[in-house]
Amino acid sequence: MLSPLNQYFRCPSDSIPTFEITAPVSDEHGYFQLGPDLVCYGRTSAGYRSQTTRQQLYDVTEDILCAVSRIKLPFDLSEIVSNLTNERYTEQAFGHTNNAVRQLYCFLRPALPISIRSPLHRFYFEARKQPRFPSWPVDTTVDDLMNRLLLLSLKARGLNSVPFIWFWPDGAGACSIMTHDVESEDGKRFCSALMDVDDEFGMPASFQIVPESRYKVTRELIDGIKQRKFEVNVQDLNHDGRLFWNFEEFRKRVSKINNYGRDYDAAGFRSAILYRRQEWFNLLNFEYDMSVPNTGYYDPQPGGCCSVMPYFIGDVLELPVTTSQDHTVFHVLKTYSLDLWRRQISSILSKAGLITFIVHPDYIIQKRSMEAYRNLLLEIQGLQSTRNLWVTYPGEVNRWWRDRAAMTLVFKNGEWLIEGRGSERASVAFATVDDDRLVYTVSNRQRHLVV
Repeated sequence: MLSPLNQYFRCPSDSIPTFEITAPVSDEHGYFQLGPDLVCYGRTSAGYRSQTTRQQLYDVTEDILCAVSRIKLPFDLSEIVSNLTNERYTEQAFGHTNNAVRQLYCFLRPALPISIRSPLHRFYFEARKQPRFPSWPVDTTVDDLMNRLLLLSLKARGLNSVPFIWFWPDGAGACSIMTHDVESEDGKRFCSALMDVDDEFGMPASFQIVPESRYKVTRELIDGIKQRKFEVNVQDLNHDGRLFWNFEEFRKRVSKINNYGRDYDAAGFRSAILYRRQEWFNLLNFEYDMSVPNTGYYDPQPGGCCSVMPYFIGDVLELPVTTSQDHTVFHVLKTYSLDLWRRQISSILSKAGLITFIVHPDYIIQKRSMEAYRNLLLEIQGLQSTRNLWVTYPGEVNRWWRDRAAMTLVFKNGEWLIEGRGSERASVAFATVDDDRLVYTVSNRQRHLVV
């Protein structure tokens, strides 16, 4: 089984030292840090583990032992990465009280118009202290951990650089996907007008459809979206927020959800209100999911996967939501400026990551909201030319990432080559040590990214 570092970079397996654990790890989980700025969660074999990030955290840097062929870590790297991406730290951080509040909100939400929900959201978040971890508006803990350990590996082996398979096809600097969650009858009626706007800007997008209760879903609706060259995915079952309340109810509902997925010929899924339990995702008969935020500070369910890259949860590919939803921007933060989205885009571009947007047809019917959305589309258009941004469908990201996960780097006739399905679009990149930092260089392209 490949290490998380090999899975992330897709570099030759023999180019990275073996990671071992220095000693048996503790029984209890907790927070610690790697260096002054990288918060991790899990078990360690050295120091102590804190129960909250507001305490002083033990730094494990001095407990790492490096040799040419192996690096001994005071933690299990696979466990730590899984704890972050699968949000196992959230029970420790937010406890069961938040679950009770969330269930009460789900019960009341259908009866609350947005004019009431939005002030309640603002009151809740203004009263809650912003956590140190996950950081907001973007958290890149997993990506920073991967880069730090790759840098450590190169130094341990006395290497200046290592080849890897670049993250995106055709040497793209990063990737962006637009997703539209249709939540109400008004939103359903506005889909055609929204597709007109997307077509005007050449914006590929997916529409997530709620199969039951919210509005009538017809074959004409599904086929009409697809005929206009947009993707259709399934959004929850009935959008009541109760999909993950208990396992038996989830089993009953997911059977229906999977049937709707087959009926719509949909490869992707998103849960209502971004509620999730990743340990249950194995029952979803979908290729990819889009329910996990990068950092969920302004979402009803806090947490976040702490990465701006796609990653696998079993056989399901997770495409994390890496920017704030339009509802958060327009109705919670009460702004129509692009400033927050620009900050998030800049952070994600610096990691060559995935920029995921959720824009609801329900919330951009008003003139001011639509004007902000058009400005966002102009912003994305500009990044396509200035930053070589790959703007595509979620389904295309799913296909590419699965292909990339099966590709291999081989050294033939004095050069590195990529083999496997889709390799004609893949690029060899090099991670190079430069003044205690990593610089990415994509072969045959003038792109340098310092991380």
